[in-house]
Amino acid sequence: MSTGSSIKEFWSTARSAAAGGTLRKITLSKPRYQDAELPRNRYATLVTVGGNDRLQITHRYADREEHTNHLLGTGLSQLENALGENYGNADLFTESEQLSLQLSRKGKALFQRKSLHPRARQKAEKNHDREKNYLIPASRPYLHDLGITNAAGEVVRDGKRKFKQIQKFVEVIDAMLRERELPADARIVDMGSGSGYLTFALYDHLANTLGLDVIVTGVELRPKLVEKCRAIAKDHNFGRLRFVTGYIDDFRPERLDMLIALHACDTATDDALFKGIRAGAQMLVVAPCCQKQVRRDTIVPDKLKPFLGNGIHLERQAAMLTDSIRALLLEAEGYKTKLFEFVPLEHTAKNVMITAVRGRRRRGALEEVRTLRETFGVERHYLEELLKDG
Repeated sequence: MSTGSSIKEFWSTARSAAAGGTLRKITLSKPRYQDAELPRNRYATLVTVGGNDRLQITHRYADREEHTNHLLGTGLSQLENALGENYGNADLFTESEQLSLQLSRKGKALFQRKSLHPRARQKAEKNHDREKNYLIPASRPYLHDLGITNAAGEVVRDGKRKFKQIQKFVEVIDAMLRERELPADARIVDMGSGSGYLTFALYDHLANTLGLDVIVTGVELRPKLVEKCRAIAKDHNFGRLRFVTGYIDDFRPERLDMLIALHACDTATDDALFKGIRAGAQMLVVAPCCQKQVRRDTIVPDKLKPFLGNGIHLERQAAMLTDSIRALLLEAEGYKTKLFEFVPLEHTAKNVMITAVRGRRRRGALEEVRTLRETFGVERHYLEELLKDG
């Protein structure tokens, strides 16, 4: 098929789907040039505004999103004009098909058209302009396979907490990407991916919503969960989402750009952070739990015994010290860190998350670590030892 015919077929299908209400999404990606005024990508969906059908185009910049609503024909013409001039790739999703169009710098087209697997098909939704806009809509079909929604795309009672976690988690990743973009063909590893719902949501958002070329790997110790996640990823054509069986310590990625460890117990969080630091990861995301090491290795100074003599107080203080020292050690290694509340995971009621984005080393961070250890009688911190030895 010639380049002209491929382009014509792509946009003809888009117009027919929009007119017939079967259009799910159009995405433009691969910017042709670097310009702060050029969105990193654009994607369009059908919406209902004042009772009328419109095409909503989302312009995604490094630090913000802008939404504009258009008549169907006008909006599609804008996208068509931007392809080739501003963007190299276009993807069209209808209720039953996916069309992909890649234009080279010389104007040649690579066109693909394929039918979606029956389990990946879903009805096109016309979101009302007043409805809450979730980054991961409940209509995503893989959420049903993960037990979060029913067949109609409605969140089930037992899935509400997980659905809330998904939205918050993706918001956190979005905020980090505004500080630093992922490199091309980014490699992302989720250490201890468990049942995989956050891993699936992350891949879906990065690959399908943002149009990024990423490979996401979930590392999980339990083979049954790995096989289940592999099957779901295959059913929904998530070709660059992978799951492997293994321990955090044993996994040796060739490259690591973002590391995630959301329920690694005690010093396993430190093992994950150390692996990410030494691999030169641009971004680290951890939600620690079961922080026991610092408490075991603390000798409470006499002057603090009225405060920390109670076991529950010492436990809570040790958890805060553990994460505070982790953040300081990350800053000493050249990361900008944040500590904040996250939606509790099903594994733990604790809800502290640490995020780190590669930046500059902060002078004085190690001295602050020493001061904290001396003040509270902390004899050792596992991550600090790993960094000294490794």
